[in-house]
Parts: sequence; structure tokens; C-alpha cells
Amino acid sequence: MKPMISRPTGPLAGVFAVPGDKSISHRALILGASAVGETAIRGLLEAEDVLATAEAMRRLGAEVSRSGEGWRIFGRGVGGLAEPDSVLDMGNSGTGARLVIGLVASHPFTTFFCGDASLSARPMNRVIEPLRRVGATFWSRSGGRLPLAVGGAADPLPIVYSLPVASAQVKSAILFAALNAPGRTTVIEPLPTRDHTEAMLSHFGAEVETETLADGGRRITLVGQPELTGREVVVPGDISSAAFPLVAASLVPGSRVTLRNVGINPLRTGLLETLGDMGARISVTDRRVEAGEPVADLIVEASSLGGVEVPAGRVPAMIDEFPVLAVAAACANGVTRMHGLAELRVKESDRLAAMARGLTACGVRVETGDDWLVVHGAGGAPPGGGEVAVDMDHRIAMAFLVLGMASRAPVRIDDAEPIATSFPSFVASMNGLGARTEEPPAT
Repeated sequence: MKPMISRPTGPLAGVFAVPGDKSISHRALILGASAVGETAIRGLLEAEDVLATAEAMRRLGAEVSRSGEGWRIFGRGVGGLAEPDSVLDMGNSGTGARLVIGLVASHPFTTFFCGDASLSARPMNRVIEPLRRVGATFWSRSGGRLPLAVGGAADPLPIVYSLPVASAQVKSAILFAALNAPGRTTVIEPLPTRDHTEAMLSHFGAEVETETLADGGRRITLVGQPELTGREVVVPGDISSAAFPLVAASLVPGSRVTLRNVGINPLRTGLLETLGDMGARISVTDRRVEAGEPVADLIVEASSLGGVEVPAGRVPAMIDEFPVLAVAAACANGVTRMHGLAELRVKESDRLAAMARGLTACGVRVETGDDWLVVHGAGGAPPGGGEVAVDMDHRIAMAFLVLGMASRAPVRIDDAEPIATSFPSFVASMNGLGARTEEPPAT
């Protein structure tokens, strides 16, 4: 455990280098391992979650190495992965675990998965159920929890599967399993989720069709057993990581911060839309496309925010940003209501409960239900002064360190170690802008 304290700060200023997108980094490694030839990746997120996926690809037979300023992968081709000689330890990464489980589900060998205490408490049934239809066999703890063994299908089947809940992870697990299945596999999602998997599959040479449905959902179809070819991949900055300096600079009076090379995929920009509704001053400049992903620089200046209604339909486009949005809401004028948040209860922690507890400890009035959160804003700096248990969750940890920057009294978290899973340089980078975040003095 590594306690950390965040103190009220003066204006934040400077240029912020956003780390590589975690979602895209996982997918680049997995598809590079599934392609023929060399894949070169620039901007890969070198955090614990992604490094666990890199190691998993090595154990499955791909050559994965860091080279100069990037990473190189020599893949095994679709269906060419080898049975690992040891357990795949996915650490804290729910994304990595679910995607790799999907990948091996259509390979005719057995793969064992484990993870840390947080990952071992997270349900995998949502991927197990469709992957059983592909032909895979599973052995797990109750509730589909890790440790888990996957008996891959010798003759994988193409399927048509309607997602009960919009989930990019489940969609991607099915599509990765479908790579080694004959025919056409179709996933139908009730709301559009991030489409990095579809974009990257196309980039590597797969045939992917996407259709928008009359009810607002989407139908994604992959033609199985393609010949994937190694490609160059440029990973943009992660908008989920950019969210923390973005909100901090919006809240601390006098701040002006530039965030470089941020991915602005329209299925990931729900936070930008919501902050805009709240009155945030965010400029999107130098729009461009890199390796099929839209990228831009963001300039954010401090502003007075107002409470808003966040509709359930926006949740898939900002599922990871609700902890820091709740911090913004705590400093806003008026009430912010967030709907459709059931998915937050099965992330790295029960994020809905963790945010409610932490905000209450910092003097912010909140109300919660099964899938909603109401935050009564302080109309400026909230009291702060609380100590927050982060429940091994990196986004909870960073959100409350941001709250400490904008509160009247310091905010302390019980453990900053989980931050390394997605944003190892967070404290140093924020302090470089003027934040006052440090380990508390020994008592």
C-alpha cells in the first residue's frame, strides 16, 4: 500500500503528454500476434495492464520485444498460436483477460488464466457464455471468476450473438474468437461501443462489415479465417487518461493546459460532450487521422461548471470516465444526475459505491441507486479533507487525487499503487503542471 495526499493547488499550466491508449494497445498486441510477419507499434502504453498482455502473447508463441522507441511483434498467423507452458497472469487487467480468453477460445489447446485479487473478483461469465457457443469449454471458480481454464475449440463455430449489455470487451472477445472460425460471425450490440477492434481488424486485413440498426444499435460481422498481415500501428493518447488533467484544469481557477495527441474516436468522447454541456472551456485543435484513429490536441482552461443530466445512452462513450466526472460534478453549480451506471458496479471495483463513499468523506452530498448517481455540487471548491479507500482501482485513485487539487482541504487516498496499471507517470506529470501530490509524511 502506498498512501498519497493531494493538496489544493494554484493554477495548473503547461503541456501534458498523454500516455498511449490502453484499449488500442491491448488490441495491437493481440492482432500483431495473430498476423503473419512483423508488426511495429509506436506509442504503446507501457503500463502494467498492457505489459501483461504483451507477456501473454509471448507465452502463446509470438515474438514480442521493445525496440528503440517502439515495439515489434512477429506473429504466428490466424490459428497459429501455441499452447502456453505456464499460467497467463493478467494482473489487474479485465480488458486483457477478456480479450485473450476470446483469442484462445478458438485454438485447440488449454490455457490457464490468473490475476490479482481485484481481477479475480470480476465476473467472466459475460464472455464465457458466448464463447461456449463457439465451442470452447471453461473451468472456473463460482460466477466465472479467475483462476480460469479455457479448453479451446478444435472445430470452432461461427455464431450470431446479441449482447445483453453494450460491452466493447465482450464484442471484442467474440470477434477475436471468430478469427479462427469458418464463415461469418455476427455480434449485435444494443448501443454503439468503442470500435477499436473493428478498425484494427480492418487495418490488419480482415473483412469486417458494420451496419447501424433502426433502434440505434449496430450489427458487426467478421469473415473468419482471414490472412492477417503485420502492420504499423500508431497508438494515440488515451482519452480516458487525458480525462484527469482535463477535469483538473477545468476546476482549478486560472488553469490552462494543453493535452497533445489525444484520441478522439467519436465512440469515446462522451466526457468531452458532457463537460461541454457543463460549460467547460475545451478547444479541439489540429484534428488529424493516425493509423485509422482520429487524433487532436485539446486546450482546456478553467471555467465555472454547472450540473447536468447525463443520459444512459451516453454511457458506452464514457464508461471509464465517470469517476472523474463525479469529481467535476462535486465542484459544479447545481445537481448532476448520471443514469445507466450498472456497469460501474463490475469494473476494477464497484465504482459507483466507491465514488459515493469517497465523495461523502470529502463533504459532498450524493445519492445512489442500483444504476444511478446524483451529485450535489458545491458551486466551487468542496470541503475535501477525507481519506478514501480506492479498492485497488486506478481510476478511483486518480479521481480523488484530482479532487484534492480542487478542494479546500487535502484529500488522501490509501493506495496509489494501482495507478501503475494504466498511468505510471500520473503523479509526476500532474506535479509538472503545478499539482501538489506526494506521499504523506511518516507518522
